[in-house]
Amino acid sequence: MSKIKIAFQGEPGAYSEAAAIGFHPYAITTVPCHNFDDVFQAVTQGSCQRGILPIENSLAGSIHRNYDLLLRNDLHIIGEFHLRVSHCLLALPGVKLEDIRRVYSHPQALAQCEANLERLGVEKILEADTAGSARLLRQLDDHQAGALASRRAAEVYDLQILAENMEDNPANFTRFLVVANAPEEQAGRQSSSCKTSIVFSLHNRPGVLFKALSVFALRDIDLTKIESRPLPGHPWEYIFYIDFAGHINDPVCCRALEHLQELAPFFRILGSYPRHQLDYQIEKR
Repeated sequence: MSKIKIAFQGEPGAYSEAAAIGFHPYAITTVPCHNFDDVFQAVTQGSCQRGILPIENSLAGSIHRNYDLLLRNDLHIIGEFHLRVSHCLLALPGVKLEDIRRVYSHPQALAQCEANLERLGVEKILEADTAGSARLLRQLDDHQAGALASRRAAEVYDLQILAENMEDNPANFTRFLVVANAPEEQAGRQSSSCKTSIVFSLHNRPGVLFKALSVFALRDIDLTKIESRPLPGHPWEYIFYIDFAGHINDPVCCRALEHLQELAPFFRILGSYPRHQLDYQIEKR
């Protein structure tokens, strides 16, 4: 049986690759892509069966570029995965923590580890991504430098882990979406264990957003995420992305969406997929 190819943005060892392995740990081949557009293109053109994309971080918020690409491309969300982001301080083998004078990483990773880096008294050097900083460290062969990246990046680039959990706030999670060219059947799965993502526009009229959201509230449907983005070509008008608990085949959800379409000039279902249940309990430090 051939392995499923999953496209991700970044270099080998990236957190997106770790999420792909966590979502589908068996019989996959991960395919690195230069940017998010390339991930969508790989799936659309069929060189990869699936793509995995970060959509929001619990500390930094939404990744707006991927919301826009979901609208621009005709792919289906077939799953989600919540990854606990744990930044490791990596170094060349044999290097000690007291030897480190500078640390390379993505700006967001450096910001999330700011207090711990300040205590170390190191220079912070910005790079394009976390895995790339680990690769650069190996190439530079710099025994006074470290990199903030994932545990997997240490394995990929043969680096040692000087310290784990470098992030200042341990409640650091990234939610990833898995996309494919066609939806997957959810036969036998209860609606309560699924999530549905939709996007729609509304006429700019008083109370119309209240009416749109009320189609869910009146049916006790739990909205898990609401995001607005500018409507291309229409200044100061917006489209709305909503995630809700339930499946489109559930009669209650179906009636809510039928009601919403009476209000929305544009409406699209992005996917109904299994909801990833994760224990968010964080150990105190």
